Amino acid sequence: MRIASVGTAFPPHRYPQAVITEALKTRMQDKLAMPDIMDRLHGNCGVDYRHIMFPLDTLGTLSGFGPTNDAWIKGALALGQEAIEKALDQAGIEASDVSAIFFTSVTGIACPSIDARLVNLMGFPKNIKRTPIFGLGCVAGAAGISRAADYVRAYPDQYALLLSVELCSLTWQEDDASMAAIVASGLFGDGSAAVVLAGEQTPHGKRPTSVQEPCPRVVATKSTFYPNTEHLMGWNINESGFNIVLSAEVPELVNNELRNTVEGFLEENEMHMGQICSYIFHSGGPKVLKAMESSLNLPQGALSASWNSLRQRGNLSSASVLTVMQDFLHNRPGSPGCYSMIGAMGPAFCSELLLLQW
Repeated sequence: MRIASVGTAFPPHRYPQAVITEALKTRMQDKLAMPDIMDRLHGNCGVDYRHIMFPLDTLGTLSGFGPTNDAWIKGALALGQEAIEKALDQAGIEASDVSAIFFTSVTGIACPSIDARLVNLMGFPKNIKRTPIFGLGCVAGAAGISRAADYVRAYPDQYALLLSVELCSLTWQEDDASMAAIVASGLFGDGSAAVVLAGEQTPHGKRPTSVQEPCPRVVATKSTFYPNTEHLMGWNINESGFNIVLSAEVPELVNNELRNTVEGFLEENEMHMGQICSYIFHSGGPKVLKAMESSLNLPQGALSASWNSLRQRGNLSSASVLTVMQDFLHNRPGSPGCYSMIGAMGPAFCSELLLLQW
C-alpha cells in the first residue's frame, strides 16, 4: 500500500500575520485588557502568512454557531472538492476509481457529512464506503492516512481517499480574550488536503517507486493514547461555537513522551532511529516543533519542511501534516529504499506515527 498523491487547496484570501493581528485587535479592542499582548503572542507564533476562508473585513459579521457552521459547510465543500480533484489528477485516477473515503475536520460539523455531499458532486461510486471523523484535531491527518492504509491493506486491489478540511478562522471567538484564544487566533489558518492511498494490487501499488514520481510504501502505523490528558487540548462547544482549550503543558508532554513512543514503534518493526532518513511532522507551533526536535535529538534542519509550512500557512490542524507530506513528495523525496516517519499529536492527548519506505 502506497501514498499515491497529495492535493492541497487554500482560500484565496492570504494575509501577512501582522495584518491579521491588527484586524483582530480592532474587532476585540474593548475586550483586550492589554492589546500589545496580542502583538507579542502573535509575533511568537512563527507564522508569516495565513489563508482565511473569508475576507478580513467580514470578521464579526457571523454570529452564533448556526450561521458560522453554515459558512464552514460552504467553504469545506469548495476547498474539499478542489483538493480532491488535484489529488486524483496527480494520481492519474478518477473519482469512480475510489472505493472508500475518509473525511476529517474539527472546525465544523455537518449531517449529511461533507464527504457525502462531495459524493453527489464529484461522481464517486454509489457503493463507496464513507468514514467521517470528528474530534481527533491535529492528529487526524496522520490518523486518517493510517485508517485509509488499513482499508487498502484489507482490500489491496482498491484505492482509498483521505480528505481533511480545516477552517480554523471560523472558530475564532471575539468574546474570548483568554491567553489560549489569543494564541489560537495567531497560530491557526485555513486549508484543505486530500491523500490517495493505493492498495498493493493497484497499478500504483505494483510499480516501483522513483525519485521522479515518488510513491512511498506505508510499512506500519502506530496509535498511542496518553491517559488522563484530556484537559490539554480540545473544544468547549456552546451556542457561540468552538472555544479553544489549549494548555501550555502540551510541549512538555511532547518532550517527555515522543521519544519513547517513536523508539517503541521502531523496535516493534525491528528498526532504530538511525535508520530514519526524514521526519514528516505536524506543524503544531514553535514550542511543539522545538519539543519534537529536543525529544528526538534531531539535527538542525531536520524539521525544516514543518517549520516552512508553519511560516507560510500557520497551523492547519489535521491538514498541516498532509501539506508537509506533499512537500516531501514534490521537493524532498527520500532515496529509493530509505525510511521516513510521519507524525502528529492531538486531543486526548494522543499521537499517530507512520513508517514509510521510499
